[in-house]
Amino acid sequence: MAVSIVYWSGTGNTQTMAEAVAKGVEEAGKEASLIPVSEANIDVLANETAFALGCPSMGDEVLEEGEMEPFVAELEGRVNGKNILLFGSYGWGDGQWMRDWVERMQGAGATVITGEGVIANEDPDEDGIASCEAAGKELASLA
Repeated sequence: MAVSIVYWSGTGNTQTMAEAVAKGVEEAGKEASLIPVSEANIDVLANETAFALGCPSMGDEVLEEGEMEPFVAELEGRVNGKNILLFGSYGWGDGQWMRDWVERMQGAGATVITGEGVIANEDPDEDGIASCEAAGKELASLA
């Protein structure tokens, strides 16, 4: 079974991060499945022990509201006991959207891999890519 990496990306930065997470998963010996949120299936994720969700900060440091927020809201009741990697990019602010998202998933009973999610300011640099790959390896070990 592949490890799902569900993401929304407007400018490509979060997609770049998703691809780095997938590389880490594959380097750890598991198959990665990159899935735009518009194509994701909540029932599939609910049957996985570990998966990743990626979304950039939008507006006033919130998740993208058209596709990702409704998906996360529906998934939220089914994450108890799951290991979830959260990641995304931002262009302003200080990462509050990620702290809120981590708190939300932990409050729903999930364990957040890395404990705080992985964020990158704008396009992820070399360190950001390395962090995503390392988190992908950790995700694979829990899947």
